[in-house]
Amino acid sequence: MSSSDQYKRQIMNDLAQGNTESLDDASMGSELQYENFDDFAQRSSHEERRKLFGRSLHPDRLPATQMEPELQKAIAQIKPNERDDVARAFFKHLHGRGLSDRALEQQLGLSTHHPSKMSVDDVSKLASFAYHSHPDIFQEVLAEKPGIIKFMSNPLVAAVVGIAAAKWLGDRRNH
Repeated sequence: MSSSDQYKRQIMNDLAQGNTESLDDASMGSELQYENFDDFAQRSSHEERRKLFGRSLHPDRLPATQMEPELQKAIAQIKPNERDDVARAFFKHLHGRGLSDRALEQQLGLSTHHPSKMSVDDVSKLASFAYHSHPDIFQEVLAEKPGIIKFMSNPLVAAVVGIAAAKWLGDRRNH
């Protein structure tokens, strides 16, 4: 296992061990602990993930030259049906900004505007476009489909997410 993989695993394990017992929502019960990133992705709320990713995954913090190869690699590793869901989510949110599927197909040079027929490259182009031009949509889609994050291996990406997670968890403990 590479040091990058070990580092990413440690960041995700640290994230998973977060103490969230002081959440304002009393219905959450006592302390929640996550076994791993998948557990965090499944049991954390959409709002928690949106805030966490919103703080860390932004072009001002992480340059496209580092993010784009990570997106390509991560999208290539998710299951085809999950990739379709990610593409649908990007299209849905971008449509809300007045961008049609067909216009995006032409503008980005996609092979199709049908999510179920899109290649890894197509979905990567769509994600990169959102990252550059609509970072709030990019963050929203990751909050909806957090599985992509676990496939990002760049230590900088893991560090940024880890720092944001530590800050988020620390903020939650102080409420």
